[in-house]
Amino acid sequence: MASRVYAHYHHGDACSKARWNTRETFRFMYDRPWQHVLDFYSNAVAGKLSVLNLFEPKILAHDDEEREGMPLQTELETCGRKDGRTGRWERVNFKILLSYNGASFDGWQKQPDLYTVQSVVEKSLGAFVDEKKAQLLKKKCKPLEGRVLVAGRTDKGVSALNQVCSFYTWRKDIEPIDIKDAINKDASGKLRVVSVSKVSREFHPNFSAKWRRYLYIFPLDHACGSGQDRENLIFFDENHGKQRNGLLSEENTEGVGEEDDELETEEVNGGKPSDFSVSKVDQLLQQLQGKLLSYKMFARDLKAARNEGPPTECFMYHARAAEIRLSSPEYVEGRRVMCVELVANRFLRKMVRVLVATSIREAAAGAENDALLKLVEASCRRATAPPAPSEGLCLFDVGYVDFDPHSSLIS
Repeated sequence: MASRVYAHYHHGDACSKARWNTRETFRFMYDRPWQHVLDFYSNAVAGKLSVLNLFEPKILAHDDEEREGMPLQTELETCGRKDGRTGRWERVNFKILLSYNGASFDGWQKQPDLYTVQSVVEKSLGAFVDEKKAQLLKKKCKPLEGRVLVAGRTDKGVSALNQVCSFYTWRKDIEPIDIKDAINKDASGKLRVVSVSKVSREFHPNFSAKWRRYLYIFPLDHACGSGQDRENLIFFDENHGKQRNGLLSEENTEGVGEEDDELETEEVNGGKPSDFSVSKVDQLLQQLQGKLLSYKMFARDLKAARNEGPPTECFMYHARAAEIRLSSPEYVEGRRVMCVELVANRFLRKMVRVLVATSIREAAAGAENDALLKLVEASCRRATAPPAPSEGLCLFDVGYVDFDPHSSLIS
């Protein structure tokens, strides 16, 4: 049987010869000290540091001061009240705000024999299931577990700082603190409940949401010469076409780790660049702001020419990139990273990771500022880059009121 040939997409613009192919893009994205990003998210989930400290002070919808007052009332009034009704309207609905480290879970969605966020949360909520449902589960020989709805499912390796899910019960003796303590007790430090509040019985974490905000942190510093940094790499083995963790050989690390004062595009190996400009990535992403576009070329695991199912159009409220510093004991000024902030009404599967990787590739090649807009019109997904590593992605928050541009982290 003849082996299948995978052809690269042929770009027709002036910088096509400077653009990385799939293998080169993959290697550039993965040959980074990602462990430092994982450690940062782990500390943020544990409440040891705040991501907001990386940016100028902002007023966000999920801040502690506001959570005690207006936001809860807004959600109740927005969804409408159904007081005096019977049946399903008698149930009590809880909004649960979760923070979890993606490296500790196999994604959100419950799957057989996998350790997922949903399985941990629903198992913890089993103690709050009403008697009628408990008897039904027992009759069907199913475990005593609650059922949660979620704002958006995250893939394996993707972290979340303010994931929103909901749980309802007909029991009237349950208080928010009971749910918070139960989940935190079973999470073993890998997951933390930020808050629990009673909301409207019509509140749905997914359908009621008006926008989602994702952050992507990409290490700008290359691997340093220390053995510890080499162990932290997710290294792409060019000979076998797959990633592996571990040390790099001396020939692969020779000359790596030399920092320049500025991120400048440097051409090597046949005229192709070896670095990119963060400001160029920012310019590329800004072209997407305020537009309703089909992002099917930037999605994965769904048909490129889908005629059935949910639409592929997304409205991008905010898309920016900036260089920031992550605190690190090895670096007095912190580690240099690029942070990408994307806010949209919805996101397709792996859309953020493909957008980040494609933006970096196009910035390195010196493409025009409208390069991403042109790729939206492409007819083949090979035109876009492979997804960036999941280790850098984080669901920052979900909004249930109109998005305020002044609440953007990067401006």
